[in-house]
Amino acid sequence: MAAWLPVIKASLPYVTQIVTAAIPAFTSKPGNAPPDEVVPQQIEELQAAVTHNAEAVKGLATQLKETIEALDQSAVTLEAELARQRRMTLLAVLIAAVSAAIAITAVVVA
Repeated sequence: MAAWLPVIKASLPYVTQIVTAAIPAFTSKPGNAPPDEVVPQQIEELQAAVTHNAEAVKGLATQLKETIEALDQSAVTLEAELARQRRMTLLAVLIAAVSAAIAITAVVVA
């Protein structure tokens, strides 16, 4: 769950842009104007909003892809480092066991 926190933080600025673009303020129809004059203008505004939304979603998808790739690369790096840490710990335990055996042998023989 904590791995998704950077993804959410990185995508929040884009979500704001998408939401503001997704709620366009269309030209309101005046009370006495014929619909033939207002509808084409509203259609143009809607098309512009859809185009803007598509561009924003594409940008968000690109950044999300990059973030996920970076997270995957970090996970691979951390797994390699964890394996190295385990080997070092095992080596330290073995050295400690050998040292304890030598110390016990030295005390018993002396």
